[in-house]
Amino acid sequence: MGNSEKEKEKEKRKMKNQLITALVQLLKDKNGNHSLREVATALFVLVLLVSWIAAQFFNKQVPEYMFYAFVSLVGAGCFGYSIEKKQM
Repeated sequence: MGNSEKEKEKEKRKMKNQLITALVQLLKDKNGNHSLREVATALFVLVLLVSWIAAQFFNKQVPEYMFYAFVSLVGAGCFGYSIEKKQM
């Protein structure tokens, strides 16, 4: 019984480490370096997600110009990533 508790804790730690590793990899550019553009794009996606949740569940509307500004910034971040060339 104690063995299964240890295995559960080990599995939880493994999943936590995998999540952290995935987030760190998400914030890297094509060359493997951390980039402020990826951080800003992820932040704007998070803001859009929070604003959607607020609109759906709490009836808190985000002004339309702010929504379009955030979407434009996410699009600009994705476009910048797509034209970036990987250095050899």
